[in-house]
Amino acid sequence: QVQLVESGGGLVTAGGSLRLSCSASGHIFNNYAMSWFRQAPGKEREFLSTIARSGNTYYDDSVKGRFTISRDNVQNTIYLQMNSLKPEDTAVYYCAAQLGAGPKISARVVEYWGEGTLVTVSS
Repeated sequence: QVQLVESGGGLVTAGGSLRLSCSASGHIFNNYAMSWFRQAPGKEREFLSTIARSGNTYYDDSVKGRFTISRDNVQNTIYLQMNSLKPEDTAVYYCAAQLGAGPKISARVVEYWGEGTLVTVSS
């Protein structure tokens, strides 16, 4: 059974850092690329980053240089290290899995979603 569960969200001040985790079912990394999306109230769900089965990573320009996606296969977990956070980063962050990776992942091709974790960045 495929399960994705995010954790690590919370309140942080602008300029600070936060690390999100996504716990995946044990087989997920054998078959799926993993991604992070976010969605702010009233906004579309936005692609942030993806990590391919090969380990190659891709980032949206909005977070490039500030966020880092990584994978820990022994723990079946992916992470999103978020640095230099801005108030506009405030959103619900979602872990996702899909059978492909590249510079841009559409939410429409995502096969599995986590429940989301809220990140709030205060001024």
